Amino acid sequence: MPREGGLEGLGPLIGPLTGIFLRYLGKEPQVLDSEVFTVQQNHPPGRLYQTRTMETSGKLICRQRQVLLFILLLGLSQAGLDPRRYSVVEETEGHAFVTNLVKDLGLGQRELSKRGARVISKGNKLHLQLDRETGDLLLNEKLDREELCGHTDPCVLHFQVLLENPLKFFQAELQVIDINDHSPVFIDRDMLLKISESSPPGTTFPLKNAQDMDVGRNNIENYVISPNSYFGVLTRKRSDGSKYPELVLDKALDREQEPELRLTLTAQDGGSPPRSGIAQIYIEVVDINDNAPEFEQPLYRVQIPEDSPIGFLIVTVSATDVDTGINGEISYSLFQASEEICKTFEIHHKTGKIRLKKQLDFERIQFYEVNIEARDAGSLSGKCTVLTQVMDVNDNAPEVTVSAFTRHIPENSPEAVVAVLSVSDLDSEENGKINCSIQDDLPFLLKSSLENFYTLVTERPLDRESQAEYNITITVTDLGTPRLKTQHNITVTVSDVNDNAPAFSQAAYTLRVRENNSPALHIGSVSATDRDSGANAQVTYSLLPPQDPQLPLASLVSINADNGQLFALRSLDFEALRAFEFRVGAADRGSPALSSQALVRVLVVDDNDNSPFVLYPLQNGSAPCTELVPRAAEAGYLVTKVVAVDGDSGQNAWLSYQLLKATEPGLFGVWAHSGEVRTARLLSERDAVKHRLVVLVKDNGEPPLSASVTLHVLLVDGFSQPYLPLPDAAAAEARADPLTVYLVVALASVSSLFLFSVLVFVAVRLCRRSRAASGGGCSVPEGPFPGHLVDVSGAGTLSHSYQYEFTADCCEGNLQR
Repeated sequence: MPREGGLEGLGPLIGPLTGIFLRYLGKEPQVLDSEVFTVQQNHPPGRLYQTRTMETSGKLICRQRQVLLFILLLGLSQAGLDPRRYSVVEETEGHAFVTNLVKDLGLGQRELSKRGARVISKGNKLHLQLDRETGDLLLNEKLDREELCGHTDPCVLHFQVLLENPLKFFQAELQVIDINDHSPVFIDRDMLLKISESSPPGTTFPLKNAQDMDVGRNNIENYVISPNSYFGVLTRKRSDGSKYPELVLDKALDREQEPELRLTLTAQDGGSPPRSGIAQIYIEVVDINDNAPEFEQPLYRVQIPEDSPIGFLIVTVSATDVDTGINGEISYSLFQASEEICKTFEIHHKTGKIRLKKQLDFERIQFYEVNIEARDAGSLSGKCTVLTQVMDVNDNAPEVTVSAFTRHIPENSPEAVVAVLSVSDLDSEENGKINCSIQDDLPFLLKSSLENFYTLVTERPLDRESQAEYNITITVTDLGTPRLKTQHNITVTVSDVNDNAPAFSQAAYTLRVRENNSPALHIGSVSATDRDSGANAQVTYSLLPPQDPQLPLASLVSINADNGQLFALRSLDFEALRAFEFRVGAADRGSPALSSQALVRVLVVDDNDNSPFVLYPLQNGSAPCTELVPRAAEAGYLVTKVVAVDGDSGQNAWLSYQLLKATEPGLFGVWAHSGEVRTARLLSERDAVKHRLVVLVKDNGEPPLSASVTLHVLLVDGFSQPYLPLPDAAAAEARADPLTVYLVVALASVSSLFLFSVLVFVAVRLCRRSRAASGGGCSVPEGPFPGHLVDVSGAGTLSHSYQYEFTADCCEGNLQR
């Protein structure tokens, strides 16, 4: 490093000295904008280069030249002085004491402060600070030698102590002493070496070195390697002083013993305490052809069955070569083989698999000796022998010959002969002995008659409906090793016998037919099946005679003999015949024929074909009955009750009532479900005396049917007189007394006759109901009257709790309830 005592050390002083010198002359320095003075350190000493970035006046340039000349002379006068030297250990904390300049420079206690002393360093990097009061020179910050100087040793920092008044400066150096604060580091921490096993001992192999940021003794001193049997390490030194390792082979390598090694290389420095760094060395031993192939067995013994197919794998010979790569590649071949062996055997040159090339024959050759050679890529080889013994095998399967066979066996036949067969085997001794069998789950037996002759018979009677066909496998096995077997399949069909009667799908059928149906209407079907086959399974249907001799079954229904379809022959009437039942027979066409029967019940479904019939009041065309209502009656007063019935059933017989017409609307009302006619409000004097009401009775069928009835109501003041005579008719009434008597007698007769008719009507209906319930009873001609005189339901018909008695004065309106 150039000494700082020459011009090179004046660079940092130019600016400060220029200001000092101008003040010394009694003038203030003039600083130009963007003007910088630098000393080019790379040029020879004594030459000063000035860079200007602005033009200045000629006068200022002249003054600057005078200042520079003075500084140059001053620097030359001081160039021969030796700088003062100080030292500090790196990583020392800031504000640490370096020296006392008052003592070093021989100045007074206050002189540094008075003369404006300060410390100047290159590039104005203030690593030191000066206490002007005490004269102590202190570290400004912690110093890192590697950051300041890198690998340069020694690490010296130059600085100057400047006294401004009078002007004087002193050269000084601060040496930063290195400490061992860095460990050696390998750039490549994993190294791979490939070394041939033929390398002689003493061969060296250069390795990559480690790096240490420290210098001197703290830098790398030596390299060591982990203990091993083959290698050592040498520490070499280059011309620049750096040290690197060399690997030395101490013992010849053997790849077959150790194909690879892993070593640890350690770099150690000379510090105190010492530091170290490690790297891994992977050594791959490269093989050479120094080993011959060796077979796993020198002699192989194998046995081959004589029926082994061509290409059969006899044995796989295997040789190994401890060499690797091409030196370990082995090829196999037949060695000194005869023509017979070459025709019979072949070996795969890569895998060592020996296979047959042609069929063996135990009766011709029983033994072969085959020599095999294994050769590597070089000239080294190994040999082995394969002794092959041909084994006799059971190579003839038994044979089955069927002498007689009955394909169709009638069911229910005990011990029927199915087949007669014989078995044989061309082999001898154990290989010629035979076992013959069939499946265990079949109803057949295989009986042995003569030597190697068998008879197949049924074990029990067969049932075609359970199983109609049997597949029988006759298995013949010899006693050779391995055992050979032959299977012969025969199929036996079971012939049908008519042993099953037809069976209906249901024991009883229920059919529903709506009344008023069209003739020849299909009303349903019966179905029967027969488990037999052929003609034995063909079913014919027929109607059986009814149990009730009065039931005209032949005129009601018919049946299709082939498919069991039932047809209604005429239109049915629910009110006349609500249900009937009969039996149907099914017979097969076997011989003898078998049959079965089933019960069929036909329910006639009601249709709404009867209109409501009004029982009261009767509408027979005679003088209408008049209902009397007192004018003093309260609202809701029961005037009368319309009683009606319907010959239908179910909802077709549900009746409802409504007021269709009235002389005075709003005065009377009809209850919809009971048919009761009641007053809707209080009567008044202004209401008319006579009223005519039309009541509509309607059922709940689809479509609904209805009937109407007309009621006559007379309003009276009381029940003592039927009605009030007119004033002008009083004399005429007195004269008509005999006529009135005759009229009353006539009315009484008519009423009695009407009451008798009603009683006869009720008796007829009760007789019909009793007959329908018991199937017999009295017989009366059918009429238009409905079947129920009194029907209890919620539809408004007459309840059982009501009994009506018609008196002779009905026409007078006096109906007693």
